[in-house]
Amino acid sequence: MIAKLSVDPLQEYIDDLQNFSYETLHELNLPLSTIQSNLGMLKKNMKDEKDLRRTSRINSACEMLQERYNELDYMIKRQSLSVNIESIELHELIRQRAEFLNRIYPNFSFNINLEDTQTKTDKVGLSKVIDNLIDNGVKYSKNSTCIDIDLHNNELSIQDYGKGMDEVELLKIFDNYYQSNKSIQGFGIGLSMVKRFCDNNNIKLNINSTPNIGTKVLLKFKAEETLR
Repeated sequence: MIAKLSVDPLQEYIDDLQNFSYETLHELNLPLSTIQSNLGMLKKNMKDEKDLRRTSRINSACEMLQERYNELDYMIKRQSLSVNIESIELHELIRQRAEFLNRIYPNFSFNINLEDTQTKTDKVGLSKVIDNLIDNGVKYSKNSTCIDIDLHNNELSIQDYGKGMDEVELLKIFDNYYQSNKSIQGFGIGLSMVKRFCDNNNIKLNINSTPNIGTKVLLKFKAEETLR
């Protein structure tokens, strides 16, 4: 009885927080959709190059907000164990994420070589993983603007040519809130999230890195079917 009295208020708080999160997401979706639809109509009548570049930047910002919306929606669903496992075209998902990030980082060159591959997984969660790995490659590539993205034999390779890491750093990278470079914006939770997702979805994760040479991240998938 005492345990129930102490647990019930906590469960009620969790339920209220979850409901508030759903309602907040719903309220955010309307203004975001309004901005995107009206921006599209404005661009149709624009001819000035400067105005077009400005609207393109606004559109990129809206896409970033939409991604954050999707991530919050995913996190809420994951807490309620309603994550959707589905068959996906892995190569198409990787291409879509790379194209999205390339719009955010137009000065970078993404060299993409993808073999047609199918797998079964949590598509939204995997999108977050791919985004995080490519984004890390960009952020830690101080003297390089090239990222290699390859998919072959059910293995995804993301290679940057940035600062790299030594063996001591490699031992810490999956710790929550660890950042090898404190000056880079972020919270240091990305790679811990990547590892947790891979562990939960039977994806083998391996990271090879050399200081001043770069870092290669390898994800080995259990393929549902490989198309030839």
